[in-house]
Amino acid sequence: MSQTPPLPADPNHNTWMDRFLNTVERAGNKLPDPSLMFFYGTLIVWICSAVLAQFNVEMIHPTTGQAIEVNNLLTGNAMAAFMSSMVTNFTGFAPLGIVLVAMLGVGVSEKSGFINTGLKKLLRVTHEKLLTPMLVVVAILSHLAADAGYVLVIPLGGIIFHAAGRHPLAGIVTAFAGVSGGFAASFVPTGTDPLLQGFTQSAAQIYDPDYLVNPLCNLFFTAASGILVVLVVWFITDKVVEPRLDWHVPIDHDAEEATDMGSYTQQESRAFKLASLAMLAGLALLALYVLPEDSPMRSPDGELTALAAPLMKSIVPLIFLIFVLPGIVYGLVAGTFERAKDVIDAMGETMSAMGSYMVMAFFCAQFLASFGESNLGTLLALSGAEVLEALNLSGQVTIVFMILLTAIVNLLIGSASAKWALIGPILIPMLMAVGIAPELTQAAYRVGDSVSNIISPLMVFFPLIVVYCQRYVKETGIGSLASLMMPYSISLIIIWSVFLLIYWALGLPLGIQGHYIYPPQ
Repeated sequence: MSQTPPLPADPNHNTWMDRFLNTVERAGNKLPDPSLMFFYGTLIVWICSAVLAQFNVEMIHPTTGQAIEVNNLLTGNAMAAFMSSMVTNFTGFAPLGIVLVAMLGVGVSEKSGFINTGLKKLLRVTHEKLLTPMLVVVAILSHLAADAGYVLVIPLGGIIFHAAGRHPLAGIVTAFAGVSGGFAASFVPTGTDPLLQGFTQSAAQIYDPDYLVNPLCNLFFTAASGILVVLVVWFITDKVVEPRLDWHVPIDHDAEEATDMGSYTQQESRAFKLASLAMLAGLALLALYVLPEDSPMRSPDGELTALAAPLMKSIVPLIFLIFVLPGIVYGLVAGTFERAKDVIDAMGETMSAMGSYMVMAFFCAQFLASFGESNLGTLLALSGAEVLEALNLSGQVTIVFMILLTAIVNLLIGSASAKWALIGPILIPMLMAVGIAPELTQAAYRVGDSVSNIISPLMVFFPLIVVYCQRYVKETGIGSLASLMMPYSISLIIIWSVFLLIYWALGLPLGIQGHYIYPPQ
């Protein structure tokens, strides 16, 4: 049987792919840290507000009918007001508390080992013929535990594929495609939902101060997208990527030693069963509490999914409880938690890992506050809306362009929250002005934010994935990995974009109170 050519031996060989990736890498490396970007952005807003205020720039808000003009933020009164509100800008920054509370619970489950053992068990009971789709399912489920997919599922993908007699690199890239390329896909709510919702609501309120966004406004779309991502990645792996790989590759000794990552003890297995029962019991109690018509968790008119319902206001605390309960049970049974202080320490470790996010949140809060106070966001949105109206583009074309724009920006700015905080305040009000709801804009953003992760060498985990590959094929480099991931990226951006348009055309619900048009009807 003839063999396909092996992977490129030199990641710096002179192909168009490597030239493109090297160009992107050089450009991206010149970008400052996200916190600095928001700091510089705040300075730019101040300067622009002072300059434009001299020209009496003014537009009429189509919703309120009021005249909108630029507020000069460099006056004495404006600077005094900014200084006095700096702390409240930070403490009142909507995504901050949401993310920290959710991650406290997720951190307990992750540090105890509950999530890791669950992922291992799911993969080990899978039939060989269903190995690829099950690996993608596990990769998508790993979104529950922040970065667990990168450090656990992706290397496990190589180990399990190798044990099944398949090419280990196929397992690694399959898991990478599911974890990172399918980042917007999720069968259940994750911490990403309230994280993005906080930014989306803040951006929407630049245009409509009373607009509220449900944390689960994209839940149904992301769940359906999970099925789509599984099917697409399954096909690309089995029919496109794996057949092109060289099957006769040397297996590195380090990779064989890494098989311990896929094992778990009987005590860990017993702990997982008890923790799973605790989680199910908690969900059952919640259902019994919220289902009665007189439940305190319902809104005054008896609805469970209305924004006024305490249940909807408690989504983040519920995420915390759903993860912290089984995490504690697992830790106590498995021995990873021996005393109550260990649980607190697990939360502390999780919060310490969130330090860079909190720094970014501080500067982002000041940027958004200045951006909103200056009225530059509203004026930019109204101006952009006039351009869009003049172009007379359909809503579908506008959404596709937004997906493409996000995918391109994602090559240079890896952080999903930082990127959305930067472009959301511009895109959301602009699209609201032409009748596209923030929930649909957020869904389109999530698609674009996912599909180009796997081909961006600036993505923080990209070098780590290269190291995983080098355990099996020493000559694997950045260009090699990017070339393996390109079929997934191209397929996902085309098929997922079409899927969103079809989903929209059919009028299927995006999520709980997930609107397509603004103002909602």
